[in-house]
Amino acid sequence: MSKRDKNPENYWFRAKRYGWGWGLPLTWQGWIVLIAYIGFVVAGTYIFPPEENKAVFIVVVILLSLIFIAICWIKGEPTRWRWGKDKDAKID
Repeated sequence: MSKRDKNPENYWFRAKRYGWGWGLPLTWQGWIVLIAYIGFVVAGTYIFPPEENKAVFIVVVILLSLIFIAICWIKGEPTRWRWGKDKDAKID
């Protein structure tokens, strides 16, 4: 069975098995987005040091997080509240 068979819709992010949201990336594109998000947040701590202006730093992190969530929403498996093995799941 190929990777494509396990992910026929080519989702970048798998829905979490427990709770709501997305788990680790399924594809290299998802990994690039996750690494870029982490990199931008780390860079934000140097560009907008929280010691100097917490409000600006918090706004930057919130904006980056909203962009990351939007990408997960668009390119990820549809999410809903789950708890354990899902009978209707297309991806295990």
